[in-house]
Amino acid sequence: MTELVARTGRQQQRYEAGCRLVAGCIPFKYRSFADNEDGKSEKVVEVLMINANSGPGLLFPKGGWENDETVEEAAAREALEEAGVRGDLLHFLGQYEFKSKTLQDKFSPEGLCKASMFALLVKEELQCWPEQNTRQRSWLTIAEAGECCRYKWMKDALEEGFTKWLDDQIVSRSKKANDVNSSASSPGEH
Repeated sequence: MTELVARTGRQQQRYEAGCRLVAGCIPFKYRSFADNEDGKSEKVVEVLMINANSGPGLLFPKGGWENDETVEEAAAREALEEAGVRGDLLHFLGQYEFKSKTLQDKFSPEGLCKASMFALLVKEELQCWPEQNTRQRSWLTIAEAGECCRYKWMKDALEEGFTKWLDDQIVSRSKKANDVNSSASSPGEH
């Protein structure tokens, strides 16, 4: 097995109009629970967060978007490096601007950042990953994650981006199921 190593340094970072460009994701999975009154299994969405290296609160994996990769590749790389997960990027959630107090440099003297965030359906959770010695993973419900988010912009990405997208997916699936059921129940119309 090849050892995974996290990228470090700022020499390959992308900047735009004084903002450092960042890519990240909200990793998620479906967990089944048989808690319904009728005994049927119900799917619950859990999101993966990681601890911050400096201070309290939890984060979604994110980091600098580098010159030799697409924004999608950067988001997937950060999920692997920081959280030790691989999966499918399903949806672009939006761009979120924030100010970094600790990561100011000559290209972004005020520490301005613009993060492109994605929904990542987790397919694999690695036992060993580049930042495992400094990061702990926590699977949380969406409500729990909202309460634990260290930064407002990440909470916005969760509530305005991810949750809205997820709700749209549920409505779309429900509508498709209803369309299939109604066409199946009226065979004389085919």
